Amino acid sequence: MRRTMLIEAEIWTVARTEKGNAVLIKPVGSDRAVPIFIGQLEAQSILFGLAGVPVPRPMTHDLFLSVLEKTNVSVERVEITELKDRTFYSRLLLKHGMKRVTLDARPSDSLGIASRVHCPVFIAETIVDEASVAVNLISENEAQLEPDEPFLEDPGDQANREELEKALEQAVETENYEEAARIRDQLNEL
Repeated sequence: MRRTMLIEAEIWTVARTEKGNAVLIKPVGSDRAVPIFIGQLEAQSILFGLAGVPVPRPMTHDLFLSVLEKTNVSVERVEITELKDRTFYSRLLLKHGMKRVTLDARPSDSLGIASRVHCPVFIAETIVDEASVAVNLISENEAQLEPDEPFLEDPGDQANREELEKALEQAVETENYEEAARIRDQLNEL
C-alpha cells in the first residue's frame, strides 16, 4: 500500500457559492485551493472560530474542545486524507500525555476545531492534484458574492459602525449566526 504524502495547508476562507457553502483549504505557498462543500451551520462555526467571535452558549465544537481540555487531551493536527466518491475524509490527531490517538472525523468538524485551536492542517497531495482550483478564480468569484440583504446602505461612518456592532451583538445573543457572520464581514470591510 502506497503511503499518502501530506502537505501543510491552511483554512483560507469560507465562501458561499452557487453549489452551497465551501471551506477552501490552501496548501501553504500554493496558488491553488481545495473547496470542500459543507453545511451552513458548519460554515458558521468555522467562520466564528477563524474570527474569534465569542458566542453566549458553546457550539458543538466548543463543547468538544471543553471535554478535551477537562481530560487533558490536546489537538495536535488535522489531516484531510482522502477523496473517495466525491466525499472527503479527515482525521483528528490528539495527544494525551505520551499517548497519541487518531479519530475519524468529517472535514467540516475537523476544520471547525482547527479554526479554534489554531493547530496545523495537512491535506493529501493527491487531493490537491485532483480537486484544487486556481486561487485567482476563487477570488474573482468571491468578489461577486454579496450578502442577500445588505444591512446598511452606507457603512462608512462611525454611527454605522456602532449600529453594526450592536446588531452583531444582538445576532449572537439570539444565535442567528448566519446574520452575525454577514454583519461581521461588513464590519471587517470598514
